Order: sequence, then C-alpha cells, then structure tokens
Amino acid sequence: MSKLVHWFLTIACGASLIACNDLKEEKRQVFTENDVAIEVGRDVEILYSDSAIVRVRVTGPLLHNYTDRENPRQEFPAGVKITFLEKDLSVRSTLTAKTAFRYQEKGKIIARDSVILISSKQEKLETEELIWDEKTAKVYTEKFVKVTKPGEIIYGYGLEAEQDFSYWKITVPKGRIKVEQLDEVLK
Repeated sequence: MSKLVHWFLTIACGASLIACNDLKEEKRQVFTENDVAIEVGRDVEILYSDSAIVRVRVTGPLLHNYTDRENPRQEFPAGVKITFLEKDLSVRSTLTAKTAFRYQEKGKIIARDSVILISSKQEKLETEELIWDEKTAKVYTEKFVKVTKPGEIIYGYGLEAEQDFSYWKITVPKGRIKVEQLDEVLK
C-alpha cells in the first residue's frame, strides 16, 4: 500500500506542477515591437511657438502616435483643427479636416477629407487634401479647390498659400463666379 500511496502522491505532485506552470503561462504577457509601436492620446493639443509666442494650435479628439523607426508619424483619425494665431493670440485662420497625418521628420501635416480653411478675412478654401509644410509656413495641394470670398467663388486645381491664407493662388484656375451671377443662374 505504501508503494501505491507513493505512486499516487508522485502523480498528484506532478499534475499540480504542470497546472501551476500552465497558470504562469496564462498570466505572462509577451509584447512585441508592433504592440508598443503606437501610443494613443485623447483630447490632444499641440502648440507651436516662435520666440516664446504661440503661433499655431493643433487639436484633435484622438491621436495615434506611431513610434516605429522607419515611418514615425502621428495620425488624427477622428478629425483635426489647426488654428493659426497672430502675435496677440487672435485667430488668423482655421483649418479643419476629418483626418490628418503628421510626419515629424518631414515637418508636414497632410489633412484629408472635407478640408476647410477659413481666414480672418472670411475667405473659405474647400478641398479634399491640403498639405501644411511646418518649415516654410505654407499650405498647398494638387487637388480640386474651391475658394469662396465675399462676393465671389473661384475654383480650379492646385493651390499654394501662406499658412494663414493671407496670400494664395490657384495653380490652374477653372472658373470665377460673382455671387450676383450665381443668383441669376440659379433663378
């Protein structure tokens, strides 16, 4: 009987060691480079300053910060708002889009999907993609653009502008409509 009890205890101890080992395996989490290559931020605000004066404010409800070495970037998948400010912090222009991608190393933000830029002079740019070059303080696109200014609508393909929209030009203008003309056409 002692051999049977000894044999039973040996099997029971072995089974408990295997069970404990299985529990340890379940508790251990292994993270790969892909798991930790993204940081998520909510209600994000990024400020750009020049000589200790805030010049640009970037906000978004959600930010995905990809930290991989080959393509580091920040994505705003739920929308972005970029506010260009005067020295006295008054708003010079505002850019909004449904999504945006910021490439830190290149110093560029690419805004996409329902991009709207409104200046303090009530000029409104609408396009599907707009690139902001942080280094040159310019915005540009090759896509279709529509610019609405008091009393006039101008449209075409491609645009180059100052980031605050104080100066702009459409690369390939296609048409210009005075608001009075538009009212007559719609009658």
